[in-house]
Amino acid sequence: MRVPAQESPQFPSGNQDGAHIHVQTSDAMAFPKHEQIIEEKAFDGRSTTPPGHAGGAAVHEGDPERGEPEPPAGLHKKQPADGLSGRQIFYIFGLDGIGAAVLSGGINFAIAYGMYSTQNVDLHPIRLFQLPNTLAGDAAVTILIQTAVTWFIELVLVEHDMKNGAVRPIDFVREPSRPLLRWLMLLDQNQATRSKSRAGSLAGHAVRIALMFVLSFLLLWPASIGILTTVGERTGGGDWDWYFKREWAPQVFKGVFGGLLALLTTPAIASFWLVREGWRLQREGSLVT
Repeated sequence: MRVPAQESPQFPSGNQDGAHIHVQTSDAMAFPKHEQIIEEKAFDGRSTTPPGHAGGAAVHEGDPERGEPEPPAGLHKKQPADGLSGRQIFYIFGLDGIGAAVLSGGINFAIAYGMYSTQNVDLHPIRLFQLPNTLAGDAAVTILIQTAVTWFIELVLVEHDMKNGAVRPIDFVREPSRPLLRWLMLLDQNQATRSKSRAGSLAGHAVRIALMFVLSFLLLWPASIGILTTVGERTGGGDWDWYFKREWAPQVFKGVFGGLLALLTTPAIASFWLVREGWRLQREGSLVT
């Protein structure tokens, strides 16, 4: 549509042609400007239809793992993938593996520095087994506390990351059919009904934390004690225990031990929740084909 031309004013006969040309030129210049305004509105976010899309067409939900734009956070959950993607590998073994090991190692080192560096070893010696400062007991308590904290932190973080599309649930693992494994992975409907109360839910988490504690203890604690016997000193005279200075053996031990524990447990716990969510979506028929 063109804008109607304004009526030309009356000029002397010698200037009528020039006036007519002037008005037509100004009139023609208005159209590119009007079109430019329309184009600017279409690209500055005020248009309801993105450029290149027909009106009312559904907007494609992007996939960041394939290089496509990601939809707004919290809009939908990521659907399970058929195989372990690069992002899942980085999430499980990078962030929850190496990243968790570095973070946990640093925290445990700082705790050990505060615990042992100020001790009067003449009154309260640092020993391997005997109280009050026992490195063997410290290792056992570290396994229990760190496993419980990691379990609940990963429960919250993994669910948050799946809701916001940061990571996909794992789908390629076959869902177990044996009752014991289904109970362990929180798959039984009967158990889900029993666990509706807060006390029942906490009891279910406590059982699985205890299993993680036992496995971690068997894998890490005996080997750690064996290494400490080569570092500590024995005084003799009937004293069978190993003694340590307040710096730096206790700090290094607790830092390395906490890092290895995180490297072992955090990826396993994160995978637990990713796999379980993939099975849930399979049962609901929410898989992407």
